[in-house]
Amino acid sequence: MNNAVSGPTPRDRAKPIISLRNVTKRFNAVHALTHVDLDVFPGEVVALVGDNGSGKSTLVKVLAGVYQPDEGYVAFDGEHVMINSPSTAQSIGIATVFQDLALSDNLTIVNNLFLGRELTTSGLLHEHEMEEQATSLFRKLKARMPSIRTPVAQLSGGQKQSVAIARTMLGNPKVILLDEPTSALSVSQSAEVLNLIESLRERGLGVVLVSHNLAEVRAVADRIVVLRLGKNIGTFHTADVSYEQLVALITGATDSLSGLQ
Repeated sequence: MNNAVSGPTPRDRAKPIISLRNVTKRFNAVHALTHVDLDVFPGEVVALVGDNGSGKSTLVKVLAGVYQPDEGYVAFDGEHVMINSPSTAQSIGIATVFQDLALSDNLTIVNNLFLGRELTTSGLLHEHEMEEQATSLFRKLKARMPSIRTPVAQLSGGQKQSVAIARTMLGNPKVILLDEPTSALSVSQSAEVLNLIESLRERGLGVVLVSHNLAEVRAVADRIVVLRLGKNIGTFHTADVSYEQLVALITGATDSLSGLQ
């Protein structure tokens, strides 16, 4: 039973950047996703929560173009789209930061940002221009970083996550998917990442956040989508659902908030 979000806001009346309707994904006999709906609006953080095997990672991979749904459809800016590859997702404005970050530890911050998209003329690197763009980008994201010539290997976990997120911004995405961005980070490093997520929201991006940390989810998310066994149990405004209610929904103690009242 899905729980409709309550309390209309201006964001609710805006056009969603991404809409998923009745998305189903099967792997042989396993239904990883079953008739899942999802909307992501500009300037909001939507958190996906659920236990292991709930379908969170599968849903992110559908949005990222890694998997294609067996049923249902995806709309981007109101237009039906076929996201049949990660490159297609990037081309329409969907960026993804997976847990492995895909950074090169032996390269500097600026070289990681522009890896594969270096600014050149006649084969010559525009190093100064790349450094200026990198510095400007981190300033806009309010991310505290050391010298952009610092090797990534010397960065903290939170700083590496900031580099991975900043790299996606060079493609001017409208939506950023973050898969467990604070996993294995210290409290202070996690706080840095959460501040960066808030900065992305302030810049008008839609953010999809996958996390097991309900305290962090409640601190930064505007809405929370609860998945269980591949189904969307409910979508809630964060202010309308407590930590205990989320746990009950995730574990299957209830299928609705009314079941806890």
